[in-house]
Amino acid sequence: RVTLLELMMVKVSDKNSVTSEEMNVFVRHADFLAVCFQEKCGAVLKLTAAADAEDEEALVTIRLLDVLCEMTSNNGQLEHLQAFPVLLETAVDTLRLTHLAGKQAVNIFTATHAVTGQEEISHPAVGFKSHLIRLIGNLCYRNKENQDKV
Repeated sequence: RVTLLELMMVKVSDKNSVTSEEMNVFVRHADFLAVCFQEKCGAVLKLTAAADAEDEEALVTIRLLDVLCEMTSNNGQLEHLQAFPVLLETAVDTLRLTHLAGKQAVNIFTATHAVTGQEEISHPAVGFKSHLIRLIGNLCYRNKENQDKV
């Protein structure tokens, strides 16, 4: 699943080679990806425990977030995902939870807290909060209703 999401990420981020037919496929699958993210977003919070650093569900959720960030960076898919209210609510709630989890344990979600001395910890969840903020920002871009919700 992670590999499939990484392939989607590459295709979505390459805006020059995406045909209108492929764009329609991405839009049709955007709802499915948003629902999957909504259902699995709690798995990332388990990564605060050191034993769960390789949790497959959490890795899938992180990749889902990456794909959703890229999809909302494209105007064709942005409008469709902006109209999907559960995605914005889930992103905001998950951001709150990751912020609290980072305060209660070692904060693995931001790069500034993942540095010890001179060496950086390479954890799959590093940057998760910044990607959530990017997704929230993209969903609120030129959308007064979503801006008011946030």
